[in-house]
Amino acid sequence: MSKGHRPGSVGVVLAAGMGTRVGADGNKAYLPLAGRRMVSWSLDSLAQVPEVTRLVLVIRPDERKRAEQTLDRELPGVKVELVRGGASRHESELRALQYLASDIESGTVDVVLIHDAARPLAGPGTMRAALLVAREFGGAVPALDAPDVVKVGPDGGISPRTERTLVRVQTPQAFRAMPLLRAYLAADREGFEGTDTSSCVERFADVEVRTFQGDERNLKVTYAHDLFLAERLLADAHYRLS
Repeated sequence: MSKGHRPGSVGVVLAAGMGTRVGADGNKAYLPLAGRRMVSWSLDSLAQVPEVTRLVLVIRPDERKRAEQTLDRELPGVKVELVRGGASRHESELRALQYLASDIESGTVDVVLIHDAARPLAGPGTMRAALLVAREFGGAVPALDAPDVVKVGPDGGISPRTERTLVRVQTPQAFRAMPLLRAYLAADREGFEGTDTSSCVERFADVEVRTFQGDERNLKVTYAHDLFLAERLLADAHYRLS
């Protein structure tokens, strides 16, 4: 169903990048994947979260028509607002937040969830978990343990890592809207660009960012074999995004 602009949270999907490593001639967000374009999977998962009352898709400036056609064909009835992205992931996030700024400042938007279109297997359960953790603590990042990381000693010797201090982070990442907006405006003034959303928040905002359990299936489609694996998972009759 279409969702109105009632108070609540906003789900932002970033789809303004390229697909050179996956072998795509252009934007990998629009590669076909198990019967629909990759970007549609993430938007559909967000649309199933009751607390998410608005959807925003960040697009490349020259792909508005492509995005509109994809949405009309694959997500009919789902209202998605389109925002022109920037030259980098960070700049695309900033533009999305600037687009939402008046509603964030008025209190209409309480949490902003940011997700990469290249992670099509993050289901509604993961999206909602990020949102609820962010509402409670300030920020939320899905994380997986990194058991293959080892310690390197001064002499060059290696030993197993015993403490859980290093993790692999994923998206969706969610944050209270006002601190998130202020963090990105501050980063813009200083010319800072983070590697992901949480890196900017941790530097420029005084909010607690909590990790929650990620999902091994929530892979990022970077190379051609990732696309093949995602296709198999989504096409599997026994697999359901949750």
